[in-house]
Amino acid sequence: MITVRKATEDDFGRVCQIYSNIHDAEERGDVQIGWSRQIYPTPQTARDALDRDDLFVMEDDGEVVATAIYNHNPMPQYYEIWPEPCDYGHIMVIHTLVVDPLLKRRGYGQAFVEDFERHARHESCDIVRLDTQAKNTAARAMYRKLGYTEAHITTCCFNGIEGRRLVILQKEL
Repeated sequence: MITVRKATEDDFGRVCQIYSNIHDAEERGDVQIGWSRQIYPTPQTARDALDRDDLFVMEDDGEVVATAIYNHNPMPQYYEIWPEPCDYGHIMVIHTLVVDPLLKRRGYGQAFVEDFERHARHESCDIVRLDTQAKNTAARAMYRKLGYTEAHITTCCFNGIEGRRLVILQKEL
């Protein structure tokens, strides 16, 4: 049975392992995400989200298989498209959605995004936003399939990683 819940301290090690597994997969060339092991996401990414209480995990029969961050905090690049003032109290953002690459192609990514949308509706949000790297064609295809529109592509410094092409997506609920 697949469930999504807020992460606890007990999940911290597994979240860090998922981050390490995705970096391993990218370094081998199995996936193209655009992240960097030393820069993003790191154990500190998980620690900060856990401390803010916005880190979530997906379990399948009790095993943590994926992780993401849900909050109302946009990337600075979002303001290039939607200038301030923008009421992010009614806009939910998903960050750092990672399915363990050892468990890919089981529908976990889509299920996580669908949970994110349910969570956003529960918090009375009518818009959801997210971003991904332009080279992450698998994620872009999944988001398109789920009804997200690519609002903008910008070249920027992404979480300390220079020269990344960031695709910013949106969906009205």
